[in-house]
Amino acid sequence: MISYLIRRVLLIIPTLFGIMVLNFVIVNAAPGGPIEQLIARFQNTEVSSTARFSGGSQQGDAGPAKQGAKGSSTYRGAQGLDPEFIAELEQQLGFDKPAHERFFKMMSNFLRFDFGDSFFRDEPVIDLILAKMPVSISLGLWTTLIVYMISIPLGIAKAVRNGSRMDVWTSAVVVVGNAIPGFMFAILLIVLFAGGSYFDWFPLRGLVSDNWSELSTWGKITDYLWHITLPVTSLVIAGFASLTMLTKNSFLDQITQQYVLTARAKGLSERRVMYGHVFRNAMLIVIAGFPAALLSILFTGSLLIEVIFSLDGLGLLGFQAAINRDYQVMFGTLYIFTLFGLALKLVEDITYMLVDPRIDFERR
Repeated sequence: MISYLIRRVLLIIPTLFGIMVLNFVIVNAAPGGPIEQLIARFQNTEVSSTARFSGGSQQGDAGPAKQGAKGSSTYRGAQGLDPEFIAELEQQLGFDKPAHERFFKMMSNFLRFDFGDSFFRDEPVIDLILAKMPVSISLGLWTTLIVYMISIPLGIAKAVRNGSRMDVWTSAVVVVGNAIPGFMFAILLIVLFAGGSYFDWFPLRGLVSDNWSELSTWGKITDYLWHITLPVTSLVIAGFASLTMLTKNSFLDQITQQYVLTARAKGLSERRVMYGHVFRNAMLIVIAGFPAALLSILFTGSLLIEVIFSLDGLGLLGFQAAINRDYQVMFGTLYIFTLFGLALKLVEDITYMLVDPRIDFERR
């Protein structure tokens, strides 16, 4: 097992490198990069406000970007701007170097977890990520935990009582949960319980209250849970349906196997058959989807929920970075998300072997 884990860890390196190369090529090929974004902002602001883009008072002395200066630029919207100003922008953002040099310099920095500074926020990327992390971790972990706590027992119960009235009614609930997007449930919960039209029981903004630091320990816990109740509920309602049906179908498939009939013929109790034999095999496919589910909820699935409930998390940070072409934030978050996802895949394989000792990836 040790040698298998070492091979998997070593495999992370080329996989991560390939993902970063592919995304770097695609992002840099798209129009409207950081230079164009700064040019657009420059042309819509006063001359005195461009000092932070041009490196000091030199550009302030240049007048309104030297409208009569000769020269052309490959950047959209740069016609009429001083070529020296454009060159200075390129130097500040690192675009004065060829693409391959910028990529290898970026990767060498990322290996040291040095993600540089945001182009547009004047903050280190790692500080931005750490500041947004509590929101995304709260939503992701609580949602994943509750979804699995609901879906697995419900899926097992539906499989054992397949075709019963309980199975039919819960299937109707599952269909509704699968058909309606999570943000629609979020809006409904706001209307019902957050001062929309009926009750005003829950807050609409932030992960904690403004006076959170002044509260007692128990007060901090209850205030935190009070704030995340509606966001997590909307994500759980939208996320439990597919896992419930996956669990049910997996158990139904195993219940009809020959080893189950043999176990029952030996006189084992139904509980022993289900949880001593069927559960181990049926849960393999459920475990396989755990890393993808956690990663999706943690980093991408909660984007609209963060917007609706005014939660400033990683999903919103990544979306804003893509809109503003903030390459430092885009590639920094991509590197961290990809590394985290590959690590989760390794954890998935280890969990496979723990759940079913018959699985031996090293022998394969």
